[in-house]
Amino acid sequence: MERDEPVIGCCGVLVTGTRGAAGPGEVLVRVRGGTETFLAWSEEPLPQGTSVLVIESRGARQVDVMEWADPLNALAGEAGHAG
Repeated sequence: MERDEPVIGCCGVLVTGTRGAAGPGEVLVRVRGGTETFLAWSEEPLPQGTSVLVIESRGARQVDVMEWADPLNALAGEAGHAG
C-alpha cells in the first residue's frame, strides 16, 4: 500500500480509543488544510480524547500514532497564567 506522507508528523485527537495490539481506534487529524479521519494504531491502548502525533502511515487511511502533548499549546497555557 502507498504511504500517505503528508499525514506523518500531524497532530490529532482520538475519536475512538485504540486497543494496542488488539486493534485500532480512530483519529481525527489536522492535515491538508482541514481534518480527516484515519484508523489509528498504537503500541499501547490509548483512550478516546487523547492527543496524538502521527508517526507512520500504513496506507489505506491507516496510521500509527503515539500520545502527544503539543509543546506550543503548553507554552500558550503558561503565558495565560503569567502576571
